[in-house]
Amino acid sequence: MSDFKQLSRSVKGLTVLVTGAASGMGRATALVFAAEGANVAVTDYAAGGAQAVADEIAAGGGNAKAWTLDVANLADINTVVGAVAAHFGSLDIVINNAGISVRVAIDDDGYEEAWARGLAVMLTAHPRIIRAALPHLRRSKSPRIVNIASTEALGATALHSPYSAAKAGVTGLTRSLAVELGRDGITVNCICPGPVRTAITERISEEHKTIYAKRRTALGRYGDPEEVAHMTLSLCLPAASFLTGAVIPVDGGLMARNA
Repeated sequence: MSDFKQLSRSVKGLTVLVTGAASGMGRATALVFAAEGANVAVTDYAAGGAQAVADEIAAGGGNAKAWTLDVANLADINTVVGAVAAHFGSLDIVINNAGISVRVAIDDDGYEEAWARGLAVMLTAHPRIIRAALPHLRRSKSPRIVNIASTEALGATALHSPYSAAKAGVTGLTRSLAVELGRDGITVNCICPGPVRTAITERISEEHKTIYAKRRTALGRYGDPEEVAHMTLSLCLPAASFLTGAVIPVDGGLMARNA
């Protein structure tokens, strides 16, 4: 019988870059990692929002710095990723979380623009950020990539085809890169959140949230951003070294329920 191995469940001292970190699941992820002692690069298109989250972390005794990042801009990505690694001295974890709401009919005049913007932010950005981070991840002792997709990648809603296509692409990208980067010890996993209280869902009334959740989810409620963030943290622990290529619904049992 082999000796029992003590595997670390701490991200203390590791550097994590979170996109879309000014609100919702991104903000929750930044706060959860900071509470565990990680160095947090808070990045978002909204400069003020990113800075507010970095200040919030600092006020709680954590270590964070904010960067303005448009994930649809390749030059922006390369500049920010390099700056993050230079500032903290390392880059160990990448969380591709940035997303936008895209609701458009296939025959709408604005479809082409919605499709291009949706895929630029929610799919094309992911491999670009990973490519920029790879030299740093390959030097890490615990390199992790987590891509945030959606249950819309597993079952679709009308008028959301750019969103669903982007999120489905993220699941395929995750599996492919898990295979490609496995020899480097880099794990690549994907989370598919279901109905969660974020800026995207805040326009839905509480009444309709309750009706939908009780009808569609096993737990009968919407999730909180922190509940997704803690799953993200779990995938990034040094101890999670044999888990890669996984697509994990965090959806209160939405995908498990037939009726």
